[in-house]
Amino acid sequence: MSSHGRALPGEPDRPDPLPTVDLHIDLSSHELLRRAHVLDALGPDWDPVEALRGEEAAYELLYSGLSAEQRRVYDELVAAGVLPRRGGSDAAA
Repeated sequence: MSSHGRALPGEPDRPDPLPTVDLHIDLSSHELLRRAHVLDALGPDWDPVEALRGEEAAYELLYSGLSAEQRRVYDELVAAGVLPRRGGSDAAA
């Protein structure tokens, strides 16, 4: 018998020793509370547009000044769809 109580191929069928029970939990109220806590932690001065601009600037710095080998690997990752193309047509600009 397998570790979860079901018969293995070639063994006689046995009743499952642990019956299953459908369990439905609605987490939507918890999710609303979690989001409220996140927004409270960010504070009233948080500017989502400025945060996105900062992220874009960080990515531009991350992909700037690549060596020839790094540029080759970057181009392969972009072609494979692993990374998005950044910085227009040249990430090392």
